[in-house]
Amino acid sequence: MIENLIDAIAKELDGDLSDVNDLNKLQEKKAKYLGKKGPLTQAMADMKNQTPEGKKTLGMRINECKVYMEKKFEEKKRQIEEKQLEAKLKKEKIDVTLPGLKLQEGSIHPLYQTIMDLEDLYISMGYTIAEGPEIETDENCFEKLNLPKGHPARDMQDTFYINPELLLRSQTSPVQVRTMIEEKGKPFKIVCPGKVYRRDQDDATHSHQFMQFEGLVLGPNITLADLKGALLEMARCMFDKDRNIRLRPSFFPFTEPSVEVDVSCGICGGKGCPTCKGSGWIEVLGAGMVNNNVLRMSGYNPDEIQGFAFGIGVERITMLKYKIDDIRNFYLNDVRFLSQFKEVK
Repeated sequence: MIENLIDAIAKELDGDLSDVNDLNKLQEKKAKYLGKKGPLTQAMADMKNQTPEGKKTLGMRINECKVYMEKKFEEKKRQIEEKQLEAKLKKEKIDVTLPGLKLQEGSIHPLYQTIMDLEDLYISMGYTIAEGPEIETDENCFEKLNLPKGHPARDMQDTFYINPELLLRSQTSPVQVRTMIEEKGKPFKIVCPGKVYRRDQDDATHSHQFMQFEGLVLGPNITLADLKGALLEMARCMFDKDRNIRLRPSFFPFTEPSVEVDVSCGICGGKGCPTCKGSGWIEVLGAGMVNNNVLRMSGYNPDEIQGFAFGIGVERITMLKYKIDDIRNFYLNDVRFLSQFKEVK
């Protein structure tokens, strides 16, 4: 009787599992058949009424049925999980022919783009790039550039001093001094890009930190005409091939003669407009022939070696080239501003 009941329980299970299609219902069925109140548990309660031989036989049959049931539940669980996975994959199917999400692209900072353009130009003309520390000595930053003690350019209002002998460089010219000392009287051609610092009030055209790009050429028979040629190439590279430049007399302690360099206005073509204040020209940089005193202090003989130097304000050139009206835009890290230069080459 008991053995027939166990066989009936197994057949009943097969029928019950046929319409189960989710894991929650399967768990309920498992509790029904294998739980504490299930039919197998009730069958085991009858063990006490069996003979020793009957107990052995009944125990074996109950275990066989339990193993059978557990196997059925595992198979059904696997079937349900496979169907659920298949349904999920169909629901989440990806059409690989659809366009993907557009990634946000970065852009080269306009100041860095200007520096790269200038570097490419002057490297093609035989120059090398020289760099130096942003914390400089008073000697390299001023004295060896013909700026003695007491000169107005050394005033504390213009320079960030760390102590009487060290300062944040106010120009990249100390790189030129260092190179002249290292070269020990030999000719060379260098450009020096880098940050400089001055005690300026920040406004639309001034910043306490800005970028310079200076150049220095030393060699026999170097003339002002060589300087003009190098700067004309720069103007036509950075703006357009039809630009011209003019040199106006000026004064810098480290060059003699010294000149202010203007570039012809690209808006009016030199005819005069509000951008160039009616003159047809826009001031862009300062330059000149290296002062003999500067040459001597760094170990050069002015009778044998001459040279020219120029200093370009990177922000100034960039603002003119891309028509930017406020220098502070370069330092705000505003993506709306920087993203305009994605196509800058």
